[in-house]
Amino acid sequence: METKHLLKKLVTPVTFILIGAVARVIPHVPNFAPIGAMALFGGAYMSKKQALTLPILAMVLSDFVIGFDSLPMRLAVYGSFLLIVIMGMFLKNRVSAKNTVLFSLGSSVLFFVITNFTVWAFGGLYPHSLTGLTECYFLAIPFFRNTLLGDLFYSGAFFGGYELISNKVFRNSSLPSNLVS
Repeated sequence: METKHLLKKLVTPVTFILIGAVARVIPHVPNFAPIGAMALFGGAYMSKKQALTLPILAMVLSDFVIGFDSLPMRLAVYGSFLLIVIMGMFLKNRVSAKNTVLFSLGSSVLFFVITNFTVWAFGGLYPHSLTGLTECYFLAIPFFRNTLLGDLFYSGAFFGGYELISNKVFRNSSLPSNLVS
């Protein structure tokens, strides 16, 4: 196989998704994880089927290593990531640094709102009242900070890395002829 075609196979959105899944299972700061960025990236760069399937597969596979939450929590987490994929589909053909940052921040907020509402609604940690809901969101702020930082970091790595590599490797006419033919 030609070098150019081999590089194209290695530098695909799927590769970035797999890297993100591995990053989720290695030790990391709580909620500083790649899955939200993977979902956003998948929505922007992959086919609809791949975008909706691969982040959830990455979650399921890594959950076998990390452990599964309760069913309502799992549905909230997985559902949040599917909604983030849809956000990424709106980002498709509009990818820029500004839009990537805005969509990444939006995906962090979406995940925070949905998952913490689920903790409050289906868990026993907080009273089922406005005070309990407020307390749930307030106590989750440190995790939200980590989610924001993780989503921004991994979105920068996925989107920026993919654009950099694809632009430099596949569009650079100064590459040796064996890489561009």
